[in-house]
Amino acid sequence: MTQSTDRGAPPARHITTRSVVAVRGQVLEVRPDRIVGEAPLEIRAAGPGQEPVAVAVTMRTPGHEAELAVGFLRTEGLIEGPEVASWEAGDPVTLSQPDDTIVVRLSVPFDDSAVAERHFVATASCGICGKASIDEIALRCETLPEGPTVARAVIIALPDLLRAAQRAFDETGGLHAAALFSPRGELIAIREDVGRHNALDKLVGSQLLAGELPLHDRIVMVSGRVSFEIVQKAAVAGVPIVAAVSAPSDLAIETAERLGVTLIGFLRGDGFNVYTHDRRIELRDLTGWG
Repeated sequence: MTQSTDRGAPPARHITTRSVVAVRGQVLEVRPDRIVGEAPLEIRAAGPGQEPVAVAVTMRTPGHEAELAVGFLRTEGLIEGPEVASWEAGDPVTLSQPDDTIVVRLSVPFDDSAVAERHFVATASCGICGKASIDEIALRCETLPEGPTVARAVIIALPDLLRAAQRAFDETGGLHAAALFSPRGELIAIREDVGRHNALDKLVGSQLLAGELPLHDRIVMVSGRVSFEIVQKAAVAGVPIVAAVSAPSDLAIETAERLGVTLIGFLRGDGFNVYTHDRRIELRDLTGWG
């Protein structure tokens, strides 16, 4: 399995075309419009000889279904990653859209007790409800490294780099994005979805399938605000730096502080706020501390 930024044409059903009545001042026009796709994805998991267990149903933008499924299972602490053996879409005989179901096959038995205990309910807008405590998340996160140290100029450049890579957003204006960068600002991968949590799960899933986890030498940049779930998922994947164009919630900041994540918000123009663990951002030229 190889790593790719997938900057070609969007996947099937990712974007659709609809006729709209467009009103602009005193002008009315009937024209085609490009619309972001949204459909449910049922995520199932099974070990050797097991019947697939329904884990969650999440509303998502079609495309990269396997990445979303394995990324979700990993960031929610249901698998470690190396045990993913294969995946398959739903039965084309019984389903009109087989890729609305993904079964992840594991090389070891799947423990479905955690699914029953946590009562997953997922939507594209709010992520997974009924989260365990930050303490429980900390137990399943590896300790993040002290580094990397990233130049201020790299951080400032991330929003433009993210925007330039958002092909589907350019066509629809309706997608969140999560992108993975090197400490030098090189784009590694980007994924888009109507749900910011889904975009990050797809991104993590792409790296899991490429054998790149943990992501200890990487930066995640997200297009919206930073919620608790974004920080939690990034930390589970081993990401030490999370940046966003908008604001973090207070629980996101508390989670980042506890888990050792450098959290950056309001990244716009030549400014940004560093809320936690600022040691990873090169700021000595501004402080005069040498």
